[in-house]
Amino acid sequence: MAKPSSRFICSVCGTVHKKWAGRCDDCGEWNTISEEAVLTTGPRPTAGGTSVKLTTLDATDAPLTRTSSGISELNRVLGGGLVPASAILVGGDPGIGKSTLLLQAAADFARLGEDVIYITGEEAAAQVRMRAARLGLSDAPLQLAAETNLRDIIATLDKTRPALAIIDSIQTMWSDQIGAAPGSVSQVRAAAHDLTSFAKRRGVSVILVGHVTKDGQIAGPRVVEHMVDTVLYFEGERGHQFRILRAVKNRFGPADEIGVFEMTGAGLAEVPNPSALFLGDRANRTPGTAVFAGIEGTRPVLVEIQALVAPSPLATPRRSVVGWDGGRLAMILAVLEARCGIAFAGFDVYLNVAGGLRIGEPAADLAVAAALLSARFDKPLPGDTVVFGEISLTGELRPVTQTESRLREAAKLGFGAAHIPKSLKPLDNTPLSIQQSAALKGFIDDVFGAIEDRQLEEEG
Repeated sequence: MAKPSSRFICSVCGTVHKKWAGRCDDCGEWNTISEEAVLTTGPRPTAGGTSVKLTTLDATDAPLTRTSSGISELNRVLGGGLVPASAILVGGDPGIGKSTLLLQAAADFARLGEDVIYITGEEAAAQVRMRAARLGLSDAPLQLAAETNLRDIIATLDKTRPALAIIDSIQTMWSDQIGAAPGSVSQVRAAAHDLTSFAKRRGVSVILVGHVTKDGQIAGPRVVEHMVDTVLYFEGERGHQFRILRAVKNRFGPADEIGVFEMTGAGLAEVPNPSALFLGDRANRTPGTAVFAGIEGTRPVLVEIQALVAPSPLATPRRSVVGWDGGRLAMILAVLEARCGIAFAGFDVYLNVAGGLRIGEPAADLAVAAALLSARFDKPLPGDTVVFGEISLTGELRPVTQTESRLREAAKLGFGAAHIPKSLKPLDNTPLSIQQSAALKGFIDDVFGAIEDRQLEEEG
């Protein structure tokens, strides 16, 4: 029986289907299945191969050298600078500022004496030059090209051997060896593989720009993220001036490190003190706000968590979350009702993390609960107090990591007190007034007064 000459692949999840369908059974997306030619099978793996060189774990290697750009926030996210022969994937929503950031970074590397090539597949060269003129980068010794043919791009890079090559974007690249449209799963996989292999083989650092889906994931097969050394996500709201560059994978540095930028008319400007950015005016004590001392990578960051609790006319009250996990909010509300007797039934609950930051660590549980209770009781928290800690389903408070770093950052910004879970070890040399609680109910009694008294006031 002859093998099929084509197959049907979902461009979102990469699932292979036997025939075309309007909806993918795996990811549930519509109109994402397209027909692609099947790659021909090459020779057997053992035919004509040569043995590879083997080494031991105690072999000595040359020290890892990094090239630092003039953008310190980018250096921080990369782990200290750009590593030679590394492959970096940068993803983000359309219009978030990916091309602006990379053009600024390319200009900085070029001004340091590095050979840099910027290849765009989405814009004309004249459009990139217009952006460079607006950003004041026209004098940077940067080489520019507008091309989408993968074979020609690799041939050019192989001839010039730059220190850094930026490909904007990987979804626009196409290989004449793949019978599929640009942006398809096969084309993205082939382009990422060829460019990554070239980076390792020739010692050229390559930065790939990737589009994202509506779920915030980089479009194309997930294997692309496994090919590269570093995966960066550029986050933020398009209507908000602040942007966050987050490392979700880094073979040469810490993951979950962030760099904070502000979008201005002259491009992206660094924010050296993001904690001051994410905090509101602490002089005006408003119910429904709490300051959370979090950790993003190696950097302690203080951020304001805002909550609004309002009576709801609906049978099923609304639960809206921005910047935090909605499932985690449902858990906190359930613990408050089951373990502390404070019900939020009949109330709409809105939760927001100020500044466009997304928080993923469970240490924010106690700060979220404090903001919710402050809005529910209409009682503001002290303006000079930070809150952090994890809440268990039993209503107990669990200590979190890097407590000292969080407290030092709070003290540096002028905070004088902190509410934290009961620590397993003594906290030495802490300039803050520390109040520790073993359970959520004890924290509520200390901060908001006895629950029974509050309930009597509501009934009266």
